[in-house]
Amino acid sequence: MVDDVAVLFDFAAEDESSAAELKDTLTKLAKDVEESETQTLLGGENDARNAIININAGAGGTDAQDWAQMLERMYLRWCEYRGFKKELLDEQYGEEAGIKSATIRVEGDYAYGLLSGESGVHRLVRISPFNAGGSRETSFASVFVTPEIDDDIEIEILDKDLRVDTYRSTGAGGQHINTTDSAVRITHLPTGIVVTCQNQRSQHQNRDVAMRVLKSKLYELEIAKKQAETDKLAENKRDISFGSQIRNYVMQPYRLVKDVRTKFETSDVDGILNGDLDEFIKQYLLAKREQGNP
Repeated sequence: MVDDVAVLFDFAAEDESSAAELKDTLTKLAKDVEESETQTLLGGENDARNAIININAGAGGTDAQDWAQMLERMYLRWCEYRGFKKELLDEQYGEEAGIKSATIRVEGDYAYGLLSGESGVHRLVRISPFNAGGSRETSFASVFVTPEIDDDIEIEILDKDLRVDTYRSTGAGGQHINTTDSAVRITHLPTGIVVTCQNQRSQHQNRDVAMRVLKSKLYELEIAKKQAETDKLAENKRDISFGSQIRNYVMQPYRLVKDVRTKFETSDVDGILNGDLDEFIKQYLLAKREQGNP
């Protein structure tokens, strides 16, 4: 690509089409350099793996459930922007609007390493669309990211340690209504971990996907134990309320998205909610490296 740029420079002064092509090439080159710089920050044991994102609505009622769905859309749009494959494994709808929870599988190079810094509580401040008085409301939702563990990593899961429940899949209605008990909920009794999947075509497929998610969660738990950081997961699942957020999204009375950990901020709220997260991700990884964290 560098050779192409050199040739285009020779023609750009006299040819408008070459000048336009040069501009596009330089933009792409800058993006490639930016991505390469970010990748140099990813050296953790699981950074290259696919990721599992869990989103849960917190304090704030219907507003929080709507906020959880906005976050779900933000991450799905980020996947599209990165060219990553995404799969919605489970989604529990709110009573009035939004979602109570969602689980997304993200497949792509260094998906976990890029998304790991998104774990934590996300806080939204806006004029509530669900309040007739037009009051400003604060809503919370938590995001928890784990690496997807391949089948070649041995995690022993005994049948006696599992409770498997099946139920009818839920949806928005219409053609999405499922008339069979194909959804699967698996509870790992020793740890209390619960995973669900309802969006596959059959109960067997839902169970297979749920077991993969369970294996990922158990692996993450084992890593925490080996590193003598048994409270690591608990810290990532702090109360979904005031004082525990990692990022604030303010839409009124001003517009600002600010990461509490890195202090990086931007006024482009719409861009962030449309999936333009790369700078927040890069700033987190830089801060993590400066602190000497693996």
